[in-house]
Amino acid sequence: MSGILAGPFALGTFSLDDGPRFPGLLAEEQVLDLRAETGLWQARETPSIRALLERWDTSLAMLTRMAAERTAGRFPLARLRVHPPVEPRQIFQAGANYRAHVIELTVAHRPSDDPRSEEQALADAAAETDRRAAEGAPYLFTGLPSALTGAYDDVVLPAWTAKPDWELELCAVIGRPAFRVTPQDALEHVAGYTIANDLTARDAIFRTDIDAVGSDWMRGKNAPGFTPLGPFLVPAGFVGDPAGLQLTLRLNGKIMQNAGTDGMLFDTARLISYASRTTRLLPGDLLLTGSPPGNGVSWGRLLAPGDEIEAEITGLGRQHTRFLSDAEGTTSP
Repeated sequence: MSGILAGPFALGTFSLDDGPRFPGLLAEEQVLDLRAETGLWQARETPSIRALLERWDTSLAMLTRMAAERTAGRFPLARLRVHPPVEPRQIFQAGANYRAHVIELTVAHRPSDDPRSEEQALADAAAETDRRAAEGAPYLFTGLPSALTGAYDDVVLPAWTAKPDWELELCAVIGRPAFRVTPQDALEHVAGYTIANDLTARDAIFRTDIDAVGSDWMRGKNAPGFTPLGPFLVPAGFVGDPAGLQLTLRLNGKIMQNAGTDGMLFDTARLISYASRTTRLLPGDLLLTGSPPGNGVSWGRLLAPGDEIEAEITGLGRQHTRFLSDAEGTTSP
């Protein structure tokens, strides 16, 4: 269920059925309940993964020792429900950040009366995309923690959208506060990485009633469950270079996305640095780094009730999401 993980352990948030959630250390398909590890927690502190991230250097050293000790009292992973690994205060999301995806979308959305050949349109889009990578800046927006759900949870497709889509993304988890950091120093502020599927209601993104205002990311991205996250947080030191990972998403067993993170226009370090120019990134915050080509809109095949997605990123495990109908409009506003 978990997929192949980099390194000797990972962290997550778990529960026994519908019981209270607890932070856990996963090693060899066994989960240590960290609530009982009193040395990890400060007085009157509620144990959580975010609390560990608040003092990440100390926590990481202690967790490394615990993983090696293989003490008793661990739960088999298969017995536990897996929740989003961390509860963030802030979620930052990158748009238009994979070269091939940006070129693909630019050509797909060109006006019907464009006199250029497809080859010329592709060449122009590639030149403009490369210019932006060299001279421009990332495109970031913010998401809501209420959209998060577990990596194996079902997701209800809201009745109000006819165009729900998938977007597999590498997600960086902040471990040290970051404010006005340089790209050279940015990755020192990352505690670890996880998987995000940044689901999108395509028909809600662009408002036809207020064209001059722009994109409606709140409506298009933040329905309940629209950000399956996890299953686990893998420490950055186990993952290595975040530009050397492979993202693969299967819809009902068919590969729809399969690309490397080296295809980003702005790498993880530049995204963190850019976000930190405006606001302070805090321990536990998430930064989603954008999605490669192969979204449903490019295939002409969007999500429908009964669909199942498996999504994985090198060393970070695997998600499995089943999509359900919202016949009664239970998630509609």
